[in-house]
Amino acid sequence: MNTFIGYIFLGLSLSAPIGPINAAQLDKGIRKGFWHAWMVGLGAISADIIFMLLVYFGVIHLLESPFIKAFLWLFGFFVLVYTGIESIKNAGVLSEPGMRSSDSSLTKSYWSGLLMSLFNPLSILFWLGIYGSILAKAAMEYPMQQLLIYSGAIVLGILLWDVSMAAASSMFRKVLTTGVLKSISVLSGLSLVGFGLYFGVQAAQLLFFH
Repeated sequence: MNTFIGYIFLGLSLSAPIGPINAAQLDKGIRKGFWHAWMVGLGAISADIIFMLLVYFGVIHLLESPFIKAFLWLFGFFVLVYTGIESIKNAGVLSEPGMRSSDSSLTKSYWSGLLMSLFNPLSILFWLGIYGSILAKAAMEYPMQQLLIYSGAIVLGILLWDVSMAAASSMFRKVLTTGVLKSISVLSGLSLVGFGLYFGVQAAQLLFFH
């Protein structure tokens, strides 16, 4: 049981560092409320599960080729810069808490989280390094069934963090003034653009200076 809880905390600590997903969740929660922020998180979790499966089946090594890496950096650059600019443009637009979110809009939030995480080479390297090493160590100590349980604990930890982020951002929207919310939304957008530009620089280095 202690080990299971340890893996939940690992999932929480993997999600906690401020990155594109946290910035996007904060922005969505402030502008559109809990469900949109949570859908961004669910999209990111879906990508995390895909990476875990790729590591598990050893396929992720195919993603280490320079061409594939450059493609991922570039795609990540476009997704993050586009999302960041949209966030800055719509910073002052807060949807009414009483309005029901349309399914298509929630789906859009889910897809933005999925694409942001899926085409983030940092996520790939991160899962390859962290989860790959955990898997290698655990495989020597535990049977297959326990490996799946511990992998589930990591996902549960990530899920708990996403729910917390979604709840915190939607609470901000209720207690903070519109001016402050707008500023946070702009900062979140700038953060996304910043991450995107970093991805663009990495792509350029791989393509032209490697």
